[in-house]
Amino acid sequence: MFSKMGELTGYQLGTIGALFLSVASSVSIVICNKALMSNLGFHFATTLTSWHLMVTYCTLHVARRLNFFENKSIDMKTVILFGILNGVSIGFLNLSLGFNSIGFYQMTKLAIIPFTVLLETLFLKKQFSQKIKLSLFLLLVGVGIASVTDLQLNFLGTVLSLLAIATTCVGQILTNTIQKRLNVSSTQLLYQSAPFQAAILFVTGPVVDQYLTKQNVFAFKYSPLILGFIILSCVIAVSVNFSTFLVIGKTSPVTYQVLGHLKTCLVLGFGYTLLHDPFTNRNIIGILVAIVGMGLYSYFCTYENKKKQDLSPGSQIKDKDSNTPLLGHQDKENHFEVKKATKDSLV
Repeated sequence: MFSKMGELTGYQLGTIGALFLSVASSVSIVICNKALMSNLGFHFATTLTSWHLMVTYCTLHVARRLNFFENKSIDMKTVILFGILNGVSIGFLNLSLGFNSIGFYQMTKLAIIPFTVLLETLFLKKQFSQKIKLSLFLLLVGVGIASVTDLQLNFLGTVLSLLAIATTCVGQILTNTIQKRLNVSSTQLLYQSAPFQAAILFVTGPVVDQYLTKQNVFAFKYSPLILGFIILSCVIAVSVNFSTFLVIGKTSPVTYQVLGHLKTCLVLGFGYTLLHDPFTNRNIIGILVAIVGMGLYSYFCTYENKKKQDLSPGSQIKDKDSNTPLLGHQDKENHFEVKKATKDSLV
């Protein structure tokens, strides 16, 4: 019994560490990329993402050679399709960002949670209680109030947003499902899929970026300062990518999205406090409502998981597929800032 309690406590501490790493690294990369793109004029988000993934793979390769983790063979077809899907989802998010207003892009990001809940309910037979759904609704309303401004619609932008939502939801669900069903760690999955994600973005990134920015990434003038920020961004991205896979594997795609909206609130607060960005009562009310939603989500998940554990003591360690709180018993823009602190895309 004591060994099980110790194992559970270790699992909880590991999850809390993963959540903290995800928040810290994501907020850090937003700050870095905001300086790189807004202040230094480097607007090639998709190409930068491919460099992030290349550096991530090289870092993990060195770590594997130093025996920090053991590589595990995964079906190559699964890895290739998974890597391509994640790469394509990043491309669609950036295209959605380019063809839509800031407000509509934020709505696209908000739609990822309900679509993920819908897909997991339909295809994985996962159950979400009414209390969980209510807390998620409050969270989405709060983030919407705080970050959504204009809502300008156009046909192409809407189609790209729908494709971005679909590929992102499926990719994050697979990140969780592959780790659990194939019994691989987040590091092993990221190590094997990163080259394919990097490859597709390295090929398509310059084309997408040139179409969106009307500039050629290879003709851009790279000063030492810009190169320094690019290197710093790539280094931080290693933690972002690693923690993304780690959080989704240890918790759930929905919990990861909830965590993502917490990052949005932190970025808004950072922009107001340090960068003196415009901040209204609407922003404050939205953030407070979102925090209430996050708190309720964590509380209800903790309560429901504890109830399940009390009913099935033997499943304390094995049952990790349920909804997971941000800081509970059971606990995949990477986003960039491109134009404003609320306008970010996957890392």
